[in-house]
Amino acid sequence: MRRICVFCGSSAGRGSTYLHAAEQLGLLMAQRGIGLVYGGASVGLMGAVANAVLAGGGQVTGVIPQALVEREVAHHGLEDLRVVGSMHERKALMADMSDAFIALPGGIGTLEELFEVWTWTQLGNHAKPCGVLNVNGFYSSLGMFLDHVVAEGFLKPVHRSMLQVAQDPAALLDGLATWQPPQETKWIARNER
Repeated sequence: MRRICVFCGSSAGRGSTYLHAAEQLGLLMAQRGIGLVYGGASVGLMGAVANAVLAGGGQVTGVIPQALVEREVAHHGLEDLRVVGSMHERKALMADMSDAFIALPGGIGTLEELFEVWTWTQLGNHAKPCGVLNVNGFYSSLGMFLDHVVAEGFLKPVHRSMLQVAQDPAALLDGLATWQPPQETKWIARNER
């Protein structure tokens, strides 16, 4: 893995736990020689993970829509800040540039980005691993909901297991590095309808 796209909040969340986790992940990525691709902001967890990668001597590519640059949240300390016209362009470019995806805690934008790239993996549009850093149990309830989706027959267990979950950044990076795409497709047989 040369570059990982990290989706995360433009806010820091409550307390310092989430900021600390973003910094840990960023430093570890830099130590392992893994570049960061992210949303290009200087605020919240986004800024924290970018600053940590930079502090560790790593490479950071930010991708931000012009509308957000104008709101003065762009990270102007980046050598590689790509300004695009829309959120759709942003997500497509980040996905194209990345070898894997991690979601740190965040809001609906983070969830939307994670679910989109996970869906692309499920559909076979790409073969890139997806994971979440379950900081302080942030994603535990989501995991239970996804298990419910499987139990109700809307998601195959093999596709549920594609989303890797870890509480430790090193364990998550290790899991992403060794991940293999499943051989089973998303498409159901006619007799399964």
